[in-house]
Amino acid sequence: MSKSITARRLTAAALTVGALTAAIAVPATAADHQRQRPSVEISDVQYDSPGRDDRSNRSLNKEWVEITNNTRRAVNLDGWTLKDEDGHTYRFRHYRLDGRATVRIHTGQGRDTRTDLFQDRRHYVWDNRSDTATLRNDHRRFIDSDSWGHHRHGGRH
Repeated sequence: MSKSITARRLTAAALTVGALTAAIAVPATAADHQRQRPSVEISDVQYDSPGRDDRSNRSLNKEWVEITNNTRRAVNLDGWTLKDEDGHTYRFRHYRLDGRATVRIHTGQGRDTRTDLFQDRRHYVWDNRSDTATLRNDHRRFIDSDSWGHHRHGGRH
């Protein structure tokens, strides 16, 4: 009888150790997965251009959103959109974002380069108090967003 009890105790102990190991391993894996950065993300927003908001092209271009590709491969952003809460929409046209690269989308007018794109607007887009920048792919699927302030339905610049 004592061999049977010892065998059962060893089996129970082994099962307990196995269960504890599994319980510890799952949260660590989930935590690692949550820390992984998205493939393409809104990495920074300068919604309040430094200095006075005088609506000059220089001031408009100091208002921008940065999009970063965290993968090694280039991503075709053709047809993707960047939108604010009021519906102002910038559509990417014929643009590939290189792997591990960032592009800055300025509000004002300018000449597009690999690192800087321009919305060619004559008015500010991003509300200084609160707004949300939303990035969607060419199938209108949500990719990322960045919000500041609190949700509002009020004034603009």
